[in-house]
Amino acid sequence: MQVLKILSLIWKSGADIYLDETDNRVAIKNPKMIPAEVMQAAEQNFQAIDDWFKSWKNANNEKITIMKMIHQFCGWQPNEKINEWFCAEEDSLMLFIDWTIVLANKGWKDIYDDYRQYETAESDVIAKDLYQRAVTYMKAKKV
Repeated sequence: MQVLKILSLIWKSGADIYLDETDNRVAIKNPKMIPAEVMQAAEQNFQAIDDWFKSWKNANNEKITIMKMIHQFCGWQPNEKINEWFCAEEDSLMLFIDWTIVLANKGWKDIYDDYRQYETAESDVIAKDLYQRAVTYMKAKKV
C-alpha cells in the first residue's frame, strides 16, 4: 500500500501520525482509532512512512503550506484556515487547481503519489503565488 494512502487512512480515522520534533521519530496520537488493517499496513511500511516524514524536515513554509493545501483538498487533514481562504477567494482556489493541472501534465495522476516528484519551474511559480496569497489573506484576517 502506498505511503500516502496509509497516512490518509490514519488521518481520516481521527488519529494523527506525525514526526515528533523532540526526538525525530514518528508518533501517533489516538492509535486506538486506527483500524487494525491500516495499522498493520503502517507497521509493514514503517520505513517508507518514516522516510516520507523526514523528507519534509527541511521544507520551507511555502512547501509546508502547499502540502497542507493538498491534504485539505484531498480530505486527509482538515485545515479550517485553508478551507476558509479557498471559500473566500475563489481565484486562489482556481489557481490551486491550475497548479494541480500543471503537475498532472507532468504525470501526477494519483493523489497517493508524492506530488513533489512532478514539480516543475511552472508549478513552483504558481506555488509561490499561492503561498503569497495565503499569507496575505491570513494577515488581513488578523486585522
